[in-house]
Amino acid sequence: MSENDTPEPPAAPRPPSKDPMKGFRGVLSGTLIMEAITVALALPVVAKLGGGGGVTSFTGWTVIAIAAALIVLCGMLKHRWAVPVVLVLQVALIAMAFVLPAIAILGVLFLAAFLWFLWLRRDVARRMAAGTLASQQPQS
Repeated sequence: MSENDTPEPPAAPRPPSKDPMKGFRGVLSGTLIMEAITVALALPVVAKLGGGGGVTSFTGWTVIAIAAALIVLCGMLKHRWAVPVVLVLQVALIAMAFVLPAIAILGVLFLAAFLWFLWLRRDVARRMAAGTLASQQPQS
């Protein structure tokens, strides 16, 4: 075997015709909007069960701030720091279990959804790197 007989490295998988990560950001954005609406709809619960002061209490302002942050994050998902911030907001909702357990339940449900989305994103990225996505296969 001479120096000219070296085998060629395998060809890199061709990129998919549509960027699946762009679709992932759309799913996350839609979920963030649904969560913001759900958290905002919990404000009457805060008013009724949130202790003295109702919506104008610390708990009420915290719920309003988290709902607003969720809406703002919808447009920021293209940044690398956005997904960890989303997860931190979920933890903040769960931490409200000491004050208002109903809000914490929302945090647990949406945290589970976001963790599932992140697992799906990892799986799609792995399959895209291996070239096994359906959009990467040759058309027959």
